[in-house]
Amino acid sequence: QVQLVESGGGLVQGGGSLTLSCLASGPTFSTYAMGWFRQAPGKEREFVVACSQTCGSAYYADSVNGRFTISRDSAKNTVYLQMNSLKPEDTAVYYCVAGPTVVVLTTTPESGYWGQGTQVTVSS
Repeated sequence: QVQLVESGGGLVQGGGSLTLSCLASGPTFSTYAMGWFRQAPGKEREFVVACSQTCGSAYYADSVNGRFTISRDSAKNTVYLQMNSLKPEDTAVYYCVAGPTVVVLTTTPESGYWGQGTQVTVSS
């Protein structure tokens, strides 16, 4: 089992950047594929990105591809989401998720471990 705590959310102007962090508890962080999802008010949860245990492979939603970058630091048990060129439509609560594989994260994310989320608000 792993516990996830997100941080780094906030208010940013359109075109700006923000980096989210997700700290994982426990010694098994390196065994999990990691990902980020988001949910805007009144909308369904949306996949953002997922990467393998080393982030050697990463898969991005079309809406963020080229603007967002996922990375992970196993020494710090932390996964990051670097968000550039932010748009008002990126406004959402962002959730960190851990699962056994990228396939699980992208097909049955509800079976993974979820953090509490961090709010990102992008002003126009």
